[in-house]
Amino acid sequence: MTTPAITHLPPPRSVERVLSASSEHWVGDGFRVKSVISPSGDPRVQSPFLLLDHAAVRRFEPAAQRRGVGEHPHRGFETVTLAYRGEIEHRDSAGGGGLIGPGDVQWMTAANGVVHEEMHSRNFTAQGGDMEMVQLWVNLPAKHKRTKPGYQALLDKDFPRLQLGAAKARLIAGNLGKEKGPAFTHTPMTVLDLTFGETGEAELELPKSFTALLFTLEGELSVAGQAALAEGKLAALARGDSSLLRLRGARGSRALILGGEPIHEPVVQYGPFVMNTEAEIGEAIRDYQSGKMGHLG
Repeated sequence: MTTPAITHLPPPRSVERVLSASSEHWVGDGFRVKSVISPSGDPRVQSPFLLLDHAAVRRFEPAAQRRGVGEHPHRGFETVTLAYRGEIEHRDSAGGGGLIGPGDVQWMTAANGVVHEEMHSRNFTAQGGDMEMVQLWVNLPAKHKRTKPGYQALLDKDFPRLQLGAAKARLIAGNLGKEKGPAFTHTPMTVLDLTFGETGEAELELPKSFTALLFTLEGELSVAGQAALAEGKLAALARGDSSLLRLRGARGSRALILGGEPIHEPVVQYGPFVMNTEAEIGEAIRDYQSGKMGHLG
């Protein structure tokens, strides 16, 4: 575990906006989520991130029938699933797939188009247990929207650990200090989560040009000494001259931090497709209906 050095202490980035989660809703029959950001949100605040769904801890009893989200398409972006509890099985029409358990992440690049499913694993279904997960949608720039789909299975053991003051961080994507997260990204970004081992402060730096979003997974946090963020709330930080993020959390609090270079392109979304124009959305619908995105066997 390393501790990245912050060589200067400028005023930290302040909170520009606080977003609250929507009411709970089911995605398929396996994930009861609250949406905090969505593709219809303000890209000036959230780009390159399109969606953040949080399925808070929920107990599932043993069952004979697997729960989850059945076969459905995507084009034009990436889905990122962070499993905190439980076990999820993924299959897609491009040949990607596998199991992710507590601490693991799957990063699927839909790009030109893919059909996939995300289901509770067979073992989890049979045994039951607690499930908690986050799903992100990450936009792709126009030049990558029609490229080949891909799949990354990222295991908890492969994420670098860093001590950031009172919090321990897992670096999923991007650079922090001398460490680099294992996820490949198509645009510059940093994705990490934090757990506060004791009440106190944590500091880190992100490039000044990055969007910076902080989501409270559990407990309560404050950012730059401003209003407290209860569980399920997200702070969008202001851009400016500072690269410093400073947050304070109570012992046991957990946070997800998303930083990324904005994509300055139109966003047109229809259901599971995110493109740049209405014409491209129409083409995506026709390609899916004609089977060009494939099917699951």
